[in-house]
Amino acid sequence: MYAALGHGRSYGMRSRVLVRSLPGILESGLWDELANAPPVSTRALVTDVGNDILYGAPASTILSWVAGCLARLRALGSETVLTDLPLDSIRRMSRSRFLFFRSLLVPSCRLTLSQVIERSEGVAEGLARMAATERLRFATLRPEWYGFDPIHIRPRFWGPAWLEILGWGIPSATPRTPAPRPLPSRVLYFAPPARRWICGLEQRHGQPAVRTSGGTEVWLF
Repeated sequence: MYAALGHGRSYGMRSRVLVRSLPGILESGLWDELANAPPVSTRALVTDVGNDILYGAPASTILSWVAGCLARLRALGSETVLTDLPLDSIRRMSRSRFLFFRSLLVPSCRLTLSQVIERSEGVAEGLARMAATERLRFATLRPEWYGFDPIHIRPRFWGPAWLEILGWGIPSATPRTPAPRPLPSRVLYFAPPARRWICGLEQRHGQPAVRTSGGTEVWLF
């Protein structure tokens, strides 16, 4: 598994949350690693596009960054899933709740709630058009997956939500094929990416960041 993850991750610019900074997904080492990997059947997920709205990027710029990622995945022959934005959750936010999360997650943001909703609708419309043009699976996000936090799926819905988004259905297990033991979330949460900055100091880490007993490798960028 190759992944460019991270809270508040931007597609096209260096982003910071607290003391940790990460390169934009388009600028990360993910793409060189994929290009050098042996050609195999590949599935990809492009999600969390809305982070860049709070960084002040216009909808057209955000969509161009996503299009760049999709073009690279298409060149790899990937079967790609693109997710929508949680528009229902964003639209039903009160002004006070919006200000709370804006101050908590992106304190530098000065957009109003109405501006965020307008840009979110523009990005969502562009993503839907992009998915139709590229003939990609376009996964909508159910309102009931979200609670007080308007942009993060509630933990109790993580399993069913991601299975539905990816279109994998409900896994079955028999005595002959027992379900694998899940990897503790803390292992992935604290696994270091290939490149990051902590308090402005660059750090580089060899990959894969995680190896499981079952042979799975997780490469983070």
